[in-house]
Amino acid sequence: MGQIIAYARVSTDKQEFDRQVDALKSHGYDKLIQEKFTGTKRDRDGLNRLVEVVRPGDTIIVESLSRLGRNTIDILKLIDDLYTQGIAVKSLKEGIIDTSTPSGKFITGIFAQVAQLERDLTVQRVNEGLRSAKARGKVLGRPKVNSKKVEQALNYYDKDTYSINEIVKLTGVSRATLYRELKKRKSDTTQKPKGGK
Repeated sequence: MGQIIAYARVSTDKQEFDRQVDALKSHGYDKLIQEKFTGTKRDRDGLNRLVEVVRPGDTIIVESLSRLGRNTIDILKLIDDLYTQGIAVKSLKEGIIDTSTPSGKFITGIFAQVAQLERDLTVQRVNEGLRSAKARGKVLGRPKVNSKKVEQALNYYDKDTYSINEIVKLTGVSRATLYRELKKRKSDTTQKPKGGK
């Protein structure tokens, strides 16, 4: 029998853990990990520590699924990753979420399908929007670079009196575009760009 690891999270320093911890204590646990951090971030010290300490056969309990994060897709991916490692997740508020039981695994699977549908619909909406914009004559993709400005930037570069930062400010040509054009010119003419910039 594995350990029961409880996880509690609040988003700000002004919030308290009391309500969550009381609920977790009433269930019982072997170890408690708590942190104050916004749930919109996937990379959190407390959550990372939780994932590091759990072992196959362990069960993670949370007062509510929202404690694991705000994004449904991220939460479901985390639960699925843990499940494949033999680690169960149980939510006290959403009692149907308990991947240690067959019905809990089934419900979680349904949620995962809903999340996948949400992803697919988002992609579909984006593609429809792109097609619609294209049909109205809107030019898609990266805006075209002003060739005169690029030429001016290359001339400044060749004069060797301006730094890259100064050239970017003077011409409005991005650093990436300037380096890309220098590389292109080098491959076209086998001319080496000047160093020390």
